[in-house]
This record gives sequence, structure tokens and C-alpha cells, in this order.
Amino acid sequence: MYQKRSLGIFIAILVFMATSCMSEFEKIRRGNDYELKYQKALEAYEQEDWYKAQVLLEQITGVFRGSDKLEKIYFYYAYTHYHLGKFILAAHYFKNFANTFPNSEFAEEARFMNAYSNYELSPNYRLDQGNTDEAIQAFQIFVNTHPKSDRVAEANQLMDRLRFRQEEKAFAEADLYYKLSDYKAANHTYKNVIKEFPDAGDVERARFMIVKSSYKLAQNSIDLVKEERFDEAIEAYKEFKDRHPSSEYIAEAESIYKSCVLNIEKLN
Repeated sequence: MYQKRSLGIFIAILVFMATSCMSEFEKIRRGNDYELKYQKALEAYEQEDWYKAQVLLEQITGVFRGSDKLEKIYFYYAYTHYHLGKFILAAHYFKNFANTFPNSEFAEEARFMNAYSNYELSPNYRLDQGNTDEAIQAFQIFVNTHPKSDRVAEANQLMDRLRFRQEEKAFAEADLYYKLSDYKAANHTYKNVIKEFPDAGDVERARFMIVKSSYKLAQNSIDLVKEERFDEAIEAYKEFKDRHPSSEYIAEAESIYKSCVLNIEKLN
């Protein structure tokens, strides 16, 4: 009996302590003193208590509409989502802020953070790159809008990383088609890679794979179109050799070229 009563007292003390710790925030949250909510929201933000700051800022956004405090409220509210890892919402609120307050002292940072929030959402290159596209577009808007910003160099660097991710995605798709023996799709996709990413570091391999996939496509074609497709492989080889005469793939490319010539002779 004594042990049960002691346990009950202990639990009651814990509940009381927990209630006491939360009581000040709860009183403010449930109260109607919006000026106090504003002050406490800023305090919570400065203390990096993002959740409490977000709750209070959300409550007072409508109340301070038209006030000179609204910009800071909205800007900090967007940042609480970023710090809580809610990057989709953060990107949305930063973009809305920049559009709503284009002349604000926070507008430049908001545009950058809109882009950076999408950057945080950019996935592994094997996944859909929708957020990567949005991030690149947002960074480009930032650079165009604030060409003298100290963050332009960082924005350009981040765009390079995102474009490299897009390159990886495009190459992976082309390689997959080749592995699946869909040589027509592979050939088309490698050509698109070069068209979209002409300065890609792996463009040499892409041109070689155009030669290789053209050759494979010709080999697996019906006789009626074989000669035409071997000719296409030869043209791909010539372009590859002109652009990359010292390539590590040149020996294999020349072997493919010779095979194409022999196959055309046999067909004739």
C-alpha cells in the first residue's frame, strides 16, 4: 500500500513538473495578448526553439497584417519550416515572401532560401529530378535579380552541382537502355545527353556510346535497313574520331568501324 501511494505521489510530481514547464508557453498560446505572442515568438526564434516560434508566429500572422511587423513575422515563419526540415513548405513560404515583399530587406535572402530549400529536396540522381529543376530555376532567378549579391558565387556553384546531378540522371537512363538491349532508345538518349549537356565531363563516352549503340542497332536490324544503319554507325565513328582522336575508346571505335565496313561489303 505504501509503495503504491509513493508511486502515485511520484507520478503526480512528474505531471506537476511537466505542466509547470509548459504552463507559460500554453498560457501565451491560448491567450489573446498578441503583442506578447510576438515578443515570445521572437525570443523562441532567437533561442532556436523553432517549434514554439512557428506556433506563435502562425497565430499572429493575420493579426499584424498591414503592420510593419508583418515582414519579420512572415520571414521568420518561413525559416522555422526550413529549420524543422519541412523544405517543401519552406520553399513555398520563402517564394511567397519574395513575391509579397519584393522591396523588403529580407527579399534577397528569401529568394536565395527558396532556391536552397529546393536544393535540399533535390534527390539522388536515380530518382525524379523535379526539385532539381526547380532549384536550378530558382537559383537562376536569384542570380538574375541580384547580380551583385555576395551569394552569386555560391548560387552558381550549387547550380553546377545540380546540373551534374541531371547529367548523371541522363547518362544513367541512356546506360540502362543499352543494358536492356534497347539500342534505338539508347542511341537517341545519348544524343540528347550531348545536346542538353554539351560541356559535360562524360560527353566523350556519350559519343562513343552513340557509335556502339548505332553498331548494335544495325546488327540487330532486318536486312532491309542494315546497310543504312551501318552507314549511320560509320558517321558516328567519324564524328567521334574527329572530336576525340586520342580517346581511350578509339581502338574499340576503330574496331567497330572496320566491322561496319565489312558488313556493308557482305550486304552488297
